[in-house]
Amino acid sequence: MPDICVIGGSRYFGKRLVERLSAAGHHVTVVNRGTSAPPAGIRHLTADRDDEKALEKALGEQAFDVVVDQVCYTPRQADIARRVLGPRTRRYVMTSTVEVYEHEDSPSPVREEAFDPRTAAVGDLDAALPYGEGKRQAEAVFARDPALAFTAVRVAHVLGGADDFTGRLAHYADRIRTGAPIAVPADNRPATYVYVEEIADFLAWTAGQDFTGPVNAASHGPLTTARICAVLEARLGRRAVFREVEGSGEVSPLSFRRSYAMDNTRATALGHAFGHSSAWLDRAVDETLGGRA
Repeated sequence: MPDICVIGGSRYFGKRLVERLSAAGHHVTVVNRGTSAPPAGIRHLTADRDDEKALEKALGEQAFDVVVDQVCYTPRQADIARRVLGPRTRRYVMTSTVEVYEHEDSPSPVREEAFDPRTAAVGDLDAALPYGEGKRQAEAVFARDPALAFTAVRVAHVLGGADDFTGRLAHYADRIRTGAPIAVPADNRPATYVYVEEIADFLAWTAGQDFTGPVNAASHGPLTTARICAVLEARLGRRAVFREVEGSGEVSPLSFRRSYAMDNTRATALGHAFGHSSAWLDRAVDETLGGRA
């Protein structure tokens, strides 16, 4: 079975990915800073990925068939990983994000070619960057290395799991419970989502494939803020109060002024069938609320 290295993999869907790879019989090595241990039986190497020499030392002579990078957020991190891990692996999979499309505003779902990392600008590697731009430039660093077989999995907004650490659903639940207003854009656009178990399945499947280039990972069926809150309203027995925000004022998480829902046609063509958000939304909300209705 292939040797697979997962960078990160200590929480949320990264932890689920490691469990799936191990259960499938892969030889899995987790590399992280050691703040969280991987599941029992998984090889664990401790290193700070931002320290190139420490990463090289921790890896020693180890090589891998596939690297799945769960925690690459900046072009500097990508550049270190490209140099240290690129020569050690046959294929490199970076967990990217729907936020690489944050500048889009498309009436139809966005396809992968809307952002081509091979032609994207990369600035100062040490500059402080917003999340989406950091991911864009990280993709660009990997994609420009001609010796690296590189795949960027652009993950939709993830929902579900009792271990959802983002606080996004909790934000809505708390306001519905207390009657506090939920700030949304005056023109609040739908967005694409993916269930936590579904994205773990997709990443595990991707690790066993050979395709390269970016691929969108999203369930069918974009969701609106109102649709998500409707499930919370039913569970909590209270109505949500929405407050429309004009212009660029601060709004609640999972509320969007732009339309950049992702098209998952490429993933389907490659052989992976995503489900529909209607099949898992209620379950995802119940898991995250954890009975705290």
